[in-house]
Amino acid sequence: MKNIIKKDVIIIGAGASGMMCAIECGKRGRSVIVLDHAKKIGEKIHISGGGSCNFTNINTSYTNYLSNNPHFCKSALSRFTPEDFVALLEKHGVKYEEREHGELFCAGSSEDIIRMLEKECNGAGVNIMLNCHILSVKKEEQFMVSTNHGVFESESLVIATGGLSYPRIGASGIGYRIAKEFGLNVTELKPALVPFVFSQKDLKLFGELSGISIEAVIKCSKIEFRGNILFTHRGLSGPAILQISSYWKEGDTIVIDLLPEIDIYGILIARQLGKSKIDMHNVLSEFLPLRLAKIWCASNIQSKPVNQYNEKELKAIAHLVHNWEIKPDSTEDFKTAEVTLGGIDTDELSSKTMGSGKVKGLYFTGEVIDVTGQLGGFNLQWAWASGFVAGQYV
Repeated sequence: MKNIIKKDVIIIGAGASGMMCAIECGKRGRSVIVLDHAKKIGEKIHISGGGSCNFTNINTSYTNYLSNNPHFCKSALSRFTPEDFVALLEKHGVKYEEREHGELFCAGSSEDIIRMLEKECNGAGVNIMLNCHILSVKKEEQFMVSTNHGVFESESLVIATGGLSYPRIGASGIGYRIAKEFGLNVTELKPALVPFVFSQKDLKLFGELSGISIEAVIKCSKIEFRGNILFTHRGLSGPAILQISSYWKEGDTIVIDLLPEIDIYGILIARQLGKSKIDMHNVLSEFLPLRLAKIWCASNIQSKPVNQYNEKELKAIAHLVHNWEIKPDSTEDFKTAEVTLGGIDTDELSSKTMGSGKVKGLYFTGEVIDVTGQLGGFNLQWAWASGFVAGQYV
């Protein structure tokens, strides 16, 4: 048997939460090793924000997160805030910029943040072992982690393995498997921040709209988001669609306001009173792309000159424009999902330490926990915050 390498803390996962946790452990004088199967650290950070890394959101609140316990994330988020992460960037001279809705991005590239975390890890005496595949995890008096690089032993073990999204960069369910092996509950796992797939019927009707994008308001289950929606060759995508997908359940209908803040009823009545002979789809094309206006009219109403509708019909058309109902067949899968909905049951963990109540010395951080952020930097902020607070205790 290979020599056993002993450390105070083993962290599985060299992503955002794992490295943040390692930095904080190292600062406390704990000997730390981070194990990751990837060739590079921070693979998901690297692709975040289209390579510019949407690293946080200045408007972060617990209301930006989904969880079976919506209050679980409050403690960590209050103890490591967006301002705290920005202070770390400024310490390292990393330039950043604010975009819409409080989203903060690197002015350069995501590599700036990866280099910063690597420098912090080095300064805290953290060892990182890449291309390291976990074969088994056990606990006797200490945790024993067997890998293709040998066996590691520690008093504390942190699972920072992320979720199931982006399998192409190595995402797997190992974190959930380890939790279950130790008797912890894992909630239902679903793709989140993910495009919708049309039903076969709607795909025939709207498939040819692929590539068209509009600003709209999307509603589902009393939740609504405003932003761009994009018609794809399979269904619907775009920021507003990704946001609502986290709240959508199979069988739910989504409601789309195609013309938010436009009084289309008032416009149609004025055209009718003016005896306009313009076809309805041409009127709507003044506010929507022509292809969308034509196909929408063909599938929802009988398009004819505006002066041929009565007031009741115009009211019904206006209602449909502001309340267009679509019942998606499903969402796309984890290959295109930004994050995983669900995870380690928060009832199993301390919101103060991220530690397990059942297994002493076992901690979880980041996306592997049942805390899922909305689009816009919230998931990375949860990674930083949960990693930071766990790092104070492991």
